[in-house]
Amino acid sequence: MIDWDDVRYFLAVARGGSVRAAAQRLGVNHSTVLRRIAQLEERLGAQMFEKLPSGYRLTTAGEEVLELADQMEASSHQLETRVFGRDQGVRGRLRVTMAPTVATHLLMRDLADFARLHPDIEMEILSSGELANLTNREADVAIRVVYDRKTLPLNLHALKGPDVFGAVYLSRERLAAWRAGAADPVRWIVISAHGVPEWVREGEVRTAGVPFRTTDGEAQIAAVRQGLGITTLPCFVGDADSLLARVPGTDLHMYGTLWILTQGETRKTKRVQLFTEFLSRRLDAHAPLLEGTSISRD
Repeated sequence: MIDWDDVRYFLAVARGGSVRAAAQRLGVNHSTVLRRIAQLEERLGAQMFEKLPSGYRLTTAGEEVLELADQMEASSHQLETRVFGRDQGVRGRLRVTMAPTVATHLLMRDLADFARLHPDIEMEILSSGELANLTNREADVAIRVVYDRKTLPLNLHALKGPDVFGAVYLSRERLAAWRAGAADPVRWIVISAHGVPEWVREGEVRTAGVPFRTTDGEAQIAAVRQGLGITTLPCFVGDADSLLARVPGTDLHMYGTLWILTQGETRKTKRVQLFTEFLSRRLDAHAPLLEGTSISRD
């Protein structure tokens, strides 16, 4: 009989293209992945992968197994989801996925409040820029900013939240220096290879042509706090930071709308219902901050 766990490891290597990628995805070491693949090959009497300098490539036998393994995975997720959907207890794990900035700068206090209200629910916050697959039960609830509602998956239940706006910010210290007559141009702070958004106007502060680049949002925020330059941020980040101010002469821009997403049977569970109802109320309360109307412009 084939062990489903061995099949999971096979799928991880097939999708990741390497043992290392599979190990990282599954949270195990390199040798465990190799052992599981060897077990599956021994049971099936066929080699699943061809090892190349560029990674692992499926053999003909592996390609045939992949089709059946995908079906096994889908059936497993369907079974798990249906059983989970009938669970009306509030004890158990609740996995919620959202962008790191939303978790850190907007919702962590609310998440802590919910955890205190429901101590029997084991909260797991998946704070990542990657999109978790709700259908495959990688998460129970997703909180996402979506610009076009048409891009929402049709198989998910979507609860609409407030619109999210962004603005251009610099440090209050740098703004005070500019108002005092400092004429030095300031740099744009951008993430990775991204350029300055098209919707941004330079405003009244003179900017330099050479940007300052960071790899993530937290470094971006730290850089603007240090007075390195100006940058675009969601209003719920920039307006809530006492060290930052909006750049004079610049406009708000809509990033999208916050949606609370759940899937089929999963959303029928008591703990998912409690959480989505709680979160919807809290997001409504955050609407002025999210929409950039909670403060007057400097």
